[in-house]
Amino acid sequence: MVDGFRPADLQEALEFRARHPSIPIAGGTDLMVQKARGFGLKPDFNKPLLFIGHLRKLRQISVRDGNIHIGAGVLLSELIINDKISEALKMAVRQMASPPSRNLATIGGNICNASPAGDTLPYLYAVDAKLILKSVSSERIIHIGKFITDPKQNTLEHDELLTEIIIPNKIFNVSYYKKVGQRKGMSLTKASFQGLADIKNSNVLDIRIAFGSVAPIIVRSREIEASIIGKPVSEINAAVPEILKKYATLIRPIDDARSSAAYRKRVSLRLLEDFLSKLS
Repeated sequence: MVDGFRPADLQEALEFRARHPSIPIAGGTDLMVQKARGFGLKPDFNKPLLFIGHLRKLRQISVRDGNIHIGAGVLLSELIINDKISEALKMAVRQMASPPSRNLATIGGNICNASPAGDTLPYLYAVDAKLILKSVSSERIIHIGKFITDPKQNTLEHDELLTEIIIPNKIFNVSYYKKVGQRKGMSLTKASFQGLADIKNSNVLDIRIAFGSVAPIIVRSREIEASIIGKPVSEINAAVPEILKKYATLIRPIDDARSSAAYRKRVSLRLLEDFLSKLS
C-alpha cells in the first residue's frame, strides 16, 4: 500500500514536503507509467505521494508585469482554451497525447518530468521561461535551462514544489512548430522543433530556435541566434548552409525504439531549413 497526503492548500503542501520525503503528483500521466510494474499490479512508489493537482493556487493563469504566469497545476487542456496563452504553445499542446490525457496532465508535470522529448519544453526554452520554486521558508526563480540538468533530472530540492511558470509576454510575428512522430496524434516525439522570429522591414530583430528529443536536454544556442539577429533576411537565406552546419554539431540524438539517431538528426536540420526559408 502507498501512503498519500491530500493537503487543503499550498501552504499545507509545502509544510508536508518539508517534513516528509515525498513524490508530488498532479495528473500522474507520466509518473504512473514510469512506476508501472506490469498489468494488474499497483505502481511501485518508494515514497508517500503528495497530491497537489487540486490546489487552487497552482491552477491559475494571469498576466502581471508584462509576463504570463501559469500555475504548475494548470491542465494541458486548459492551456489550449485560455486566451492569454500564445498560439505557439497551444500548437505544441494540441499534439500531446490524447484528449483524456490532456484533461489530467499538467504543464508542471511535463517540465518536472525533464524528458528531452517533453512537448512543451522547446517552446519554454525558446521564450526563456522562468520557474518559481517554493518551499516553506524560501522562494527562488530559475531559468528552465538551469532547472533541467539531464534526462529525467532536475534541480528541485526535496522540500520544494514548482508553483509557477513565467513567460515573457512578447509577440513574435513568425512562429513555426513541428513535431515528428509515428502518427499524427497520440504519438511519442521522435523529434520536435520550435522556431520564433520577429521580422521588421525584412530584418531579423529577434530569433529563437529550439530542438527537442535530439540531445540529453533541449538544444538551443544563443550564440548562433546572436549571429543571425540584426541581419537582413536575404543574408540569412544565403547563410543557411553555414547555419545548418553549426547546429549539426549540437544535435546529438540516440537510437531507440522510436527512431534512429540518423533520422532524427536529418529531419531536425530539414525543419530548421524550412523555418529559415519562411522568414521572408
